[in-house]
Amino acid sequence: MSKLKLDLHEIFRNGKAISQELGRIIDEANEKHIKMVEIIPGKGSGQLKRRVIRFLNEPYIRNRYHRFEVDEKNHGRIFVHFRH
Repeated sequence: MSKLKLDLHEIFRNGKAISQELGRIIDEANEKHIKMVEIIPGKGSGQLKRRVIRFLNEPYIRNRYHRFEVDEKNHGRIFVHFRH
């Protein structure tokens, strides 16, 4: 398995669940030595995407992955890349 996927559409109204799922997927990627995680906050108003980016920029999370990027073709997707 080279990629994990997390779709946040189903839990977009539950802030605690969003943080838990983001932390869980980052942990899983590190444990399984996955190279990339695809996070789908959706397009919408952009609030959920901004929340995901804020989470990824937290210092305690930032040192657990290499980099992230917003998909240039689909602004409702974020790719998180890992070095293992």
